[in-house]
Amino acid sequence: MKSIIYLTLFIGCAVFASCAISPRDMTAAVKSARTPADHQALARAYQDESKEMEMKADLHKKLLAQYIAASGLNSREAHNLIDHCDWLIRIYQQAAERNASMAASHHRLAAQTN
Repeated sequence: MKSIIYLTLFIGCAVFASCAISPRDMTAAVKSARTPADHQALARAYQDESKEMEMKADLHKKLLAQYIAASGLNSREAHNLIDHCDWLIRIYQQAAERNASMAASHHRLAAQTN
């Protein structure tokens, strides 16, 4: 379990390190985006975030399957863990979809500013 968490954190750091725009600089980047290159950089950042959210959803799908397969499903704690994973899966999938939509918008803006 710990190795999965560490792997997820490592991948997340690698994804953000490879972005042209750091998460801290997103507000400034959005505010100052004027050129096609600016919008393409924002699109890449949103695409990367979308992939990160998809990976988190996939991780929680695996955890959910493990909790369901575990013995003692009649316990309240087990049901809480299952509900929590199910909730996170929905949240991360929704975040992935919205980030992908933002990426698509910036791709269109990049095409329009040519």
